[in-house]
Amino acid sequence: MERQRNAHIMLTRWDERKLDAYADYVGQVRSCIYASVLLYEVRKGMRDIGRTESELALALTDAEGNRGRAFERVMLLAEDGVVEAAHALNGAAHAVDWRARGTTDGPLEEWRELHRVAFKAINQFHEAARNDLGVNGDFHGEEQGARDLVLPRARPDSQS
Repeated sequence: MERQRNAHIMLTRWDERKLDAYADYVGQVRSCIYASVLLYEVRKGMRDIGRTESELALALTDAEGNRGRAFERVMLLAEDGVVEAAHALNGAAHAVDWRARGTTDGPLEEWRELHRVAFKAINQFHEAARNDLGVNGDFHGEEQGARDLVLPRARPDSQS
């Protein structure tokens, strides 16, 4: 009986650490996306926030470092489904970062599509994490990701 109780305590302890790691990782991904949006919009002349592109690029670099450390924590604690979802999310987040920096280029609609892909990957990560943690219920559907997806407005043709 005592062994069962100790095993349950250990499982609960690891689940708490997993939950913290999963939540931190998603938070860091979102921070990177936010930093990428600021850099992209300033670089493209869509917004003026009183910070230079260099300052925003450094902020994105810091955010990427935090995301990388959070990703490594997930890799240490997660089961295979969560690991696969984290890799997919990391790839989608990198695509957003690269576009924001100008490493890749394309029209505004492609930028918006990169965000749709990233937020879909966040939802898939959530689903995998919920399964790993044994959380009942699920959320599927295209509108779920769109609820939290804020995209920049297109500039008037005169500013293109």
